[in-house]
Amino acid sequence: MESFGTNAALITAVLMNYFNGIYNGDVPLLQSVFHPQAIIGFDLNGETHFKTVNQYLEGVKNRKSPKELGEEFKMKILSLEIINNTAVAKVQVPIFEFDYYDLLSLIVVDGKWVISNKLATKVN
Repeated sequence: MESFGTNAALITAVLMNYFNGIYNGDVPLLQSVFHPQAIIGFDLNGETHFKTVNQYLEGVKNRKSPKELGEEFKMKILSLEIINNTAVAKVQVPIFEFDYYDLLSLIVVDGKWVISNKLATKVN
């Protein structure tokens, strides 16, 4: 088992790829951080929605990216908890005039940290 510091650095790299994939609309980069069986759950305006990772990526592919729209990059990691080969990251993703908060579950698969679950909510 890797040290906390090593795992935190590896997870931070995954989260930065997640942020950059969203910001740039880079679907292959974004796909690289998710496990193929990941589930995405959204709480949007009190309504619950679920998507497969492929459905989520298709949505990213078919929209203009925050970068294309000239938005400032403001995404950040708010907290990270690591227990053995699992982790939970709370991140802030302010895009498209909304302030999203994501809870990302991560797990080690074949020696690599990947996002296994995403829960997202919009606070404005």
